[in-house]
Amino acid sequence: MTSISSSNPRSVEEIYKDYSNRRSALVHALTFDVDEFYELCDPEKENLCLYGHPNESWEVSFPLEEVPTELPEPALGINFARDGMEQKDWLSLVAVHSDCWLLSVAFYFGARLNANERKRLFSLINELPTLFEVVTERKPIKDKPNMDSGSKSKNSTKRSSEGPRRSTPKSYEDSYGEEEDEHSETLCGSCGGNYNADEFWIGCDICERWFHGKCVKITPVKAESIKQYKCPSCNSKRSRQ
Repeated sequence: MTSISSSNPRSVEEIYKDYSNRRSALVHALTFDVDEFYELCDPEKENLCLYGHPNESWEVSFPLEEVPTELPEPALGINFARDGMEQKDWLSLVAVHSDCWLLSVAFYFGARLNANERKRLFSLINELPTLFEVVTERKPIKDKPNMDSGSKSKNSTKRSSEGPRRSTPKSYEDSYGEEEDEHSETLCGSCGGNYNADEFWIGCDICERWFHGKCVKITPVKAESIKQYKCPSCNSKRSRQ
């Protein structure tokens, strides 16, 4: 199995990026690549784990034999319950355990952060829906408001609570009234500044982070013509692959 820790993130931004990339990998395993994932979790095999890597790839593999391990390990033996449960229930169970693993890895890296940094790290993490929410469709994969043009942007001339919203399942609509309060804790992925409804923001469709338009040099007019926005970090990462 390839190493699950190709880097050693130390700052809040680095740890959040590591979390976001691992989460993105697991989202793909449990949604887009679910048929492949299901086949790999053969109950006839020994204990298997689901790993999400910092390069946004996922892997079903046997657990590491190191004691102690370099990083916290995912839930062991996820394959044994596969044929004994409805597929959607099994995927939900794997999603819950994967959420726990993602948080444990993030706070393993964040153990040396101070209290304010840990609070900021969790605030960034909390902006994204959990894997459980994605798998059970309680929240969409990207849980922020979305412009009709397909570019995720917060209108600089309207309050976020008045802007266009992505259609959501009924099970999530009841909690949607809390969304404006959630926006107040959104931090710019570039400068780390707090969300302000009077400023133009745009969200990356790849890593799901939000940015001040001025930080990434995107204006509201330019955003209208963007079908899928990639932040500078995701753009450079794609070009290296």
